[in-house]
Amino acid sequence: MDGDVLWTPAPDAREATRMGQLLTTVEAKYGVDLPDYNAFWAWSVDHIEDFYAELAEFCDVRFDSQPDQVLTTRRVPDAVWFPGATLNYAEHIFRCMPDDVVIQAISEVRGNHEVTAAELREMVGRVRAGLVELGIGKGDRVAGYLPHIPETIAAFLAVASLGAIWSVCPPEFGVNSVVDRLSQVEPKLLIAIDGYRFGGKDFDRTSHVADIRAALPSLETAIWLPYLDESAATPPEMMAWNDVFSTSGPMAFESVPFDHPLYVLFTSGTTGLPKAVPHSHGGPLLEHHKWLGMQADLGPGDRFFWFTTTGWVVWNITVSALTMGASIVVMDGSPTAFGLDKQWELVQDLGVTHLGASTAYVLACKDAGIHPGRDFDLSSLRVGMVGGSPFPPDGWEWWYREVKEDILVGCSSGGTDVAGTFIGGSPLVPVYSGRQACVYLGVRVEAWDEVGHPVIGVPGELVVTTPLPSMPKALWGDAGGTRLRETYYANFPEVWDQQDWVIFYDNGSCSVIGRSDATLNRAGVRLGPSEYYTVLDALPQVREALVVHVQTGTSKDGELMLFLVLEDGAVLDEELLAVIRAQLSSRLSPRHVPDVVQAVPDLPKTLTGKRLEVPVRRILEGADPDTVTSRGTLANPAALDPFITIAQERSGLVNPRR
Repeated sequence: MDGDVLWTPAPDAREATRMGQLLTTVEAKYGVDLPDYNAFWAWSVDHIEDFYAELAEFCDVRFDSQPDQVLTTRRVPDAVWFPGATLNYAEHIFRCMPDDVVIQAISEVRGNHEVTAAELREMVGRVRAGLVELGIGKGDRVAGYLPHIPETIAAFLAVASLGAIWSVCPPEFGVNSVVDRLSQVEPKLLIAIDGYRFGGKDFDRTSHVADIRAALPSLETAIWLPYLDESAATPPEMMAWNDVFSTSGPMAFESVPFDHPLYVLFTSGTTGLPKAVPHSHGGPLLEHHKWLGMQADLGPGDRFFWFTTTGWVVWNITVSALTMGASIVVMDGSPTAFGLDKQWELVQDLGVTHLGASTAYVLACKDAGIHPGRDFDLSSLRVGMVGGSPFPPDGWEWWYREVKEDILVGCSSGGTDVAGTFIGGSPLVPVYSGRQACVYLGVRVEAWDEVGHPVIGVPGELVVTTPLPSMPKALWGDAGGTRLRETYYANFPEVWDQQDWVIFYDNGSCSVIGRSDATLNRAGVRLGPSEYYTVLDALPQVREALVVHVQTGTSKDGELMLFLVLEDGAVLDEELLAVIRAQLSSRLSPRHVPDVVQAVPDLPKTLTGKRLEVPVRRILEGADPDTVTSRGTLANPAALDPFITIAQERSGLVNPRR
């Protein structure tokens, strides 16, 4: 049931965990009594400058030039962290990573192989020397069209060591999706792959790379990395990876200001081009230490694995795991190419201590009847991490029943916008079914109603009222930060609005129930889509569902439209319709019974499994489909077509559907 306690910290958690050790350090240094996590959190937000100074010292974050102060102001949009400080993110990677194997690489193309610390240093040194020879330096932008493989990590670290700025798109992105992103940062250099393999099928990207190059006039050089076919000829006007990066070079690190851009990440908006979000050398370094090292208790000797593409912020977080002294597992290709249970087998074979997974993957394992704890030796596993979309109670309960009952599982919520997260789990806090256990240290997060009042026990906007070191000051090319302020500060001045819909509870836990602009509002009563899905997932005839609240001006309440992917053999007849309406009426509310229920062959999703409620809603309201989402970033682009057809029929009142 929602809110049930599924796990409690061990009696020695304060002594045995990194968070507990930091807590003890703070108590001794400041003469305060912090008996539990809630007390530590309250101290960390009331004394935010002291907390981040202590976090940096505890995690051995080293400044080449010392900061003038920790924080200039607590006004969220205007805050500047560690002014005067200089450092380099990549230097912290090489100073902290393990001495032996640092990367375990799993690939449909290459099979499994290891990369040692010495091999990674040598590879990064070669890439760095080649970049210098090409004239790449501080502030230049280098772009990748690359999968999650060791070469991508090496290229990123070499770029970072020079103070240049990195951006990457996964090769499954189409040309338009790549150009929409990379054209904004105007890269000087592109590193591109020849193709990739997914689920046993090869995808040649030769023509894509040519089209991308032609659409990026800022490019001075393009480098070809043969991966799918190592014998393939290098295309004209490109340079081969092995030729450019053939000469060994020394490791050196350009010392840059704390807020100097490290990489530019991309997050899709509801209109216009994807938002290009620059993140600094210092911000993610501190925030990832807090998330991974404190909240997830990742440290030396641990092994971190979370399947991701290079298009998800989890890729950046995976690289940061090296700064904790942990090794990492990288996986290229389909996460289910070797079977849905392959990732659990990797936990056994590679000794994974920290396993991350998307909500979609965990629920797929549950629905498939997989028994990881029975079928594999998961004795190494200490922490589970879930993210990507709301995680329902039955997913939590499956994990503790079928995976392992004596580990910390945390469901985090944050995003690309801040290169990190605000809420999730803690080694000092119980795990509650269906909920994020706590707000993270050093950040104040609340649920607010429409007029800016904090609310408990009912849904509200997820807002952040204290600054984070990784919060961007502006989007890339956003002079004066105008677009960023319109995006995140329009509803509540000087308060970050994450545009998520969240419920906070008296014990400090909370539930993110979906994007706030995807919420379903009837007569002032608002529900999140995930609440619908919890009800519908229990129906044996329903495989998946998507619900949207469409406002077309024809009704003051709009229309609630429910779309279903049915199990094989199921039919959306009057009998099933009656069951659906009765269940939603009784388990949610009568006012939230859908006006329209329709079967569709598939639901459009991102590559991480998120259902696209907002783009579907906007298409049904008459928006141009090409302006609300980028097909090249979808796991199943053709799934949009039925919704486009429905929108066209609705606009012309042709073939009205029930």
